[in-house]
Amino acid sequence: MNTSETSYLVGLIGTGVGPSLTPAMHMAEGRAFGLDYSYRPIDLTAAGISPDRIGEVLSWARALGFDAVNATHPCKQLVMAHLDHVDPVAATLGAVNTVLFTDDGDVGYNTDTTGFAHGFTEGLPDADLADVVLVGAGGAGTAVADALLRLGAAHLTVVDLDVDRAGALAHDLATRHPLQRVDAAAFDKLPALLPESSGVVHATPTGMAEHPGIAFDASLLRPDLWVADIVYRPLDTALLQAARAAGAPTLDGGHMAVYQAVDAFALITGLHPDADRMTRHFRQLVANES
Repeated sequence: MNTSETSYLVGLIGTGVGPSLTPAMHMAEGRAFGLDYSYRPIDLTAAGISPDRIGEVLSWARALGFDAVNATHPCKQLVMAHLDHVDPVAATLGAVNTVLFTDDGDVGYNTDTTGFAHGFTEGLPDADLADVVLVGAGGAGTAVADALLRLGAAHLTVVDLDVDRAGALAHDLATRHPLQRVDAAAFDKLPALLPESSGVVHATPTGMAEHPGIAFDASLLRPDLWVADIVYRPLDTALLQAARAAGAPTLDGGHMAVYQAVDAFALITGLHPDADRMTRHFRQLVANES
């Protein structure tokens, strides 16, 4: 890709992507750099296109002059079979959320995992990673788990209502990170796990506007247990409110949401976006929704 370009056309491919805040974040940062930066949602549901036709959608996007696309649910795994090259981090995760159309072919990256890592380092720089519990073993949890281990988590326990899914993720992580301890546990083990843990990351839909509540008993929270939530609609989830009430350090989902966009913008343009500026814009967008 020619990083000296001043004009970019980018898309977001997925189902139900119309309300996404990512296009606004990208375009505002593009304007700040003086770029002609257009970012268009490509809603497969609205277009009546099955996600398993993602390979065709990529071909159309390239032919129509797109420079890159972001891929979201349910395309992050499906897209991989249609790429010419995949970044090693994305390859180990088995998921891609950013595709660049280059002279050397279509290249896939995963900025969900790098975005969580960057946001975590910024928001909880002194967090103890000795013993971390991850609640949720889905796509987001997978990206978070790999980031936590890259950041140096000594012991990671993956918890999910689907014990088999938690076990499969833990086994995969342990294979790729042999110097660190990775376990899986059932949801009902949280009352025994959290009192011995240094931190917990919540990566399930619970707490979203459509799924209110807290995924586990708030009485398990305490001042020396840091709490990170990846939910960002709303930013101030019931879990984070309960954690603050317990005196715990917290990290909201806006950090991951912003930094996945920061990292994607950098890949697409070759420029170094202003993360603070993108954060301010993102939080204003969220505030305007409430």
